[in-house]
Amino acid sequence: MIYLVGLVLIVLVGLLGSLYLSNAFSKFRAIRSLSGERKWLGRLIGFGLLAGGFALFTWLLSVLDAAIILLHLLFAFLLYGLVFRIFRRKTGEQPKRNWQGWLALLTAGVYLLIGYFQCMHVWKTEYALSTEKAVGELRIALLADSHLGTTFDGEGFAAYLEEILQEKPDLIAISGDFVDDDTRRRDMQLACEALGKAETPYGVWFAYGNHDKGYFNSRDFSAEELARTMEENGIHILEDETAELGGICLVGRRDASSGPRKELSALLEGVGTDRYVIVLDHEPTDFEKEAATDADLVLCGHTHGGQMIPLGLVGLWFGNNDREYGYETRNGTEFIVTSGISDWAVHFKTGTRSEYVMITVTGSR
Repeated sequence: MIYLVGLVLIVLVGLLGSLYLSNAFSKFRAIRSLSGERKWLGRLIGFGLLAGGFALFTWLLSVLDAAIILLHLLFAFLLYGLVFRIFRRKTGEQPKRNWQGWLALLTAGVYLLIGYFQCMHVWKTEYALSTEKAVGELRIALLADSHLGTTFDGEGFAAYLEEILQEKPDLIAISGDFVDDDTRRRDMQLACEALGKAETPYGVWFAYGNHDKGYFNSRDFSAEELARTMEENGIHILEDETAELGGICLVGRRDASSGPRKELSALLEGVGTDRYVIVLDHEPTDFEKEAATDADLVLCGHTHGGQMIPLGLVGLWFGNNDREYGYETRNGTEFIVTSGISDWAVHFKTGTRSEYVMITVTGSR
């Protein structure tokens, strides 16, 4: 029922928003010149431009991207409509030009271009941590949410991996959503082969995200083929499992959306308290229980850093995630949530940006 209500609201907002924008477009001088006194014709031309733009961005990017562009245009026109209504009431003057329209187009355009750039380019984010445990100096490269095929393909992933390997990581940790529902087999294979060639002391370790096993069976490989290709390339998969690497215990949790999973406390039974415990958990939804264990560091993704303003706040308000992005510590356990090296479905990030994470843990020797 709740999904039906949500769908109805989306359709209603889309319909009313389209009518409002069609009318707003009709106020541009060029359209007024074409339509003359026939306001209905101006609105029809405005709707045609809106529909054409939506079709163009659907073709260039995706239908979801086109919808996001439409929503930002709507918000910008509403915002400047309110501003100029207040201006008219205060001054009693009517602007000679359609400043509302031009400012709305400029604001939405610049804002979304910045969001596109922040999504499509990848930055390095660094954290320096310390521990009393005997790990010496440990360099961890954290990747999540590559969603292969969204912002880069298999070759693009391999190029970013080359950049990451220049940081000399001891361990590569992939915290879920390596592939997406429409990732191509060839891109998956190329990315796995690149990881298989990566030379690091502790290897490459992977925990599943909510997209890795697929939702709609729309891609040309199965979850079993993904697992097999990873294993053939030396990528270690942990799903509610632990692995000991010298003084390190690495834990990979089953994704929270995949059904029942073991508690972290149960997974850590028998693990010595002298081990430095690193947990890969795709969704940042279990901080309280994880902080009650002997885990030292929990590495998450899934949120894409909040994706777009204000989605990150909505996720926190409704309790979907314990954190949208960044670092925090609870009860001595440190948590890092990455915004991800790519994105799901859309090509915009506002309030955040795509990244890979380098973590240096300094301990006793």
